[in-house]
Amino acid sequence: MKSDSNILIVGGGPVGATLALALQAKGITVTMLEAREKGASHQDQRALALSYGSRLILQRLGLWAELEPQATAINTVHISQRGSFGRTLLQAKDHGQSALGYVLAYGALSVALDRALDAMPEVKVINSAEVTVVEPSQSHASVTFKHEGIKQILRSQLAVLADGGRSPNVSGLNRETKEYGHDALTARVQCELAHDNIAYERFTPAGPVALLPNGERDFSLVWTGKHEVVNDLLNLDEAEFLTALHQHFGDRVGRFLGVGKRISFPLKLSHLNSVTAPHLVVIGNAAQTMHPVAGQGLNVGLRDAWELADIVGASESSAWGAESMLKIYREGRIADSKNGLLFTDFLVNIFTNDIVGLSKLRGIGLGLLDIAQPAKNHLVNKMSFGARG
Repeated sequence: MKSDSNILIVGGGPVGATLALALQAKGITVTMLEAREKGASHQDQRALALSYGSRLILQRLGLWAELEPQATAINTVHISQRGSFGRTLLQAKDHGQSALGYVLAYGALSVALDRALDAMPEVKVINSAEVTVVEPSQSHASVTFKHEGIKQILRSQLAVLADGGRSPNVSGLNRETKEYGHDALTARVQCELAHDNIAYERFTPAGPVALLPNGERDFSLVWTGKHEVVNDLLNLDEAEFLTALHQHFGDRVGRFLGVGKRISFPLKLSHLNSVTAPHLVVIGNAAQTMHPVAGQGLNVGLRDAWELADIVGASESSAWGAESMLKIYREGRIADSKNGLLFTDFLVNIFTNDIVGLSKLRGIGLGLLDIAQPAKNHLVNKMSFGARG
C-alpha cells in the first residue's frame, strides 16, 4: 500500500511531537509514525532536564501552563570538584531568568504533547508503526513501515527522523561513535536536607555525578562511572548504596535517606557526518547523542525541531526537502550541535583526567569562573539557548 504525505515525521517522542505541533501552528499538515502504542510513555518517571530556552519553546506551543505545576525549577547550579575547594555557583537571578532550567518527568511531557496532538486534526498520528526502511531520493523520501501486520509505504516531500536513532540505517548517512566505557546510573533519591531548587554537578576522577531537584524535597541522581563499577552499584542493597553515594558525593545535602528504582545505560558520543539527505532531515538524538554531563541532549533536539519548523514554514512547499532548504537547516544548526558535542566531551575529558597537578588547576579554574561574571553569562546563555544564546 502506497500513499503520500507532504511532511512525514518518524518518531513521536518529545522532539518529533514538538516538531509536529510547531509545523501545525504554521498551518502545515503532518503525518507522524510512532513505534509505541498510544500512551505507552505516559507513566514514565524518568527525569528530563529542560533548559530555560526549552521552557520558552513549550510556552510558545501553549503547553507550559499545564507543565509548570509538575516541573521543579533549578534556580542555582552548584559546580564543584571532589578534593578541591574551588567551586562555581550559577544563579538564575544573576542572568535575568526566572530559572536556569527545570526537571520534569518524561511521562508528564508526553501527556501534554499527546493531548495537544489529539486536539490538532491536521496532525495524523499512526501509533504502533514499525519503520523498516527509509530511502531518500532526488524527488522524495520513502518510508516503509508495518502497521497492524500490513506493510505500508509513505512517500514524502520531506521526511524527518526524530526517533532517537532507532530507525534503520539510511544510505549516505554515516555515524561516528565514541564509546566512553562508562555507564550512567539514574535514580530518585531522598535526602536529609531540602534541595532549595539547587542542582549539583560534582566532578570526580571516576566520572561526574549530578543531583537535580525533583519534587518538593527529592533529587534525581545521575551517577557515572566505569561499567563494572556501575554494575556493582546496581547490585548493592539500599543501605549499602546510600552509604556509597554519601562517600562519593559528600555532605552538601546531608544524609541520603532513600533511593528509588536504579537503572543504567551506556554512555557514548555519537553523531552523523551529515544530518540531511535528499528530502530527509535527521534531528534530536537520532542526529547526535551526547554525554549527560551538561544536560544538553534533549534541549538541542528541541531546538532542532523548532528551527526546522521555522525553515519549513518560511519555504515554499515546492522547496521542502530540496537541497536549498536542507542547506539552510544544516548551516543554521551545525554550530549548536557541534558545540554541544564538543562541550560535553571536553567536560568529561578534562574533569575525569587524574594527571598530577591537573586537579589543582581545575579547582583554580572553577574558583576563577565564579568571580568572572561575563564568562558565567556566556556559559548560561549557551546552555539556555544554544549557539544563538
